[in-house]
Amino acid sequence: MEGIGQVVIASRLSDGLVVFVRESAATGRVDWVLQLADADVADSNARAAVLLEMALRDAGERQSVVDAYLIDVKEESGRLCPTKYREAIRCFGPTIRTDLGEQAESSSAAEK
Repeated sequence: MEGIGQVVIASRLSDGLVVFVRESAATGRVDWVLQLADADVADSNARAAVLLEMALRDAGERQSVVDAYLIDVKEESGRLCPTKYREAIRCFGPTIRTDLGEQAESSSAAEK
């Protein structure tokens, strides 16, 4: 595991937005959140496997997301960031126009 941990990322079928897994404290099921900062970070491979299994089960049951998988993340300047450039683009949006994508909607992403 590279970085500080891993999070589960997927694409929401209703609008194509990138979403992340957060385990619901109330139900123990998956909540799909829009901001990387709101995702559950697995600090071990065992916890990452549990989060991914929950995500894949939820994706099959509700059919609200596709392509759920784990990405490595790290903390950089006080915020959570993917360790791979490809995932940074997925999480924060286009690299050319800062008025589009997640960087336009999120102050933490705009600082990128």
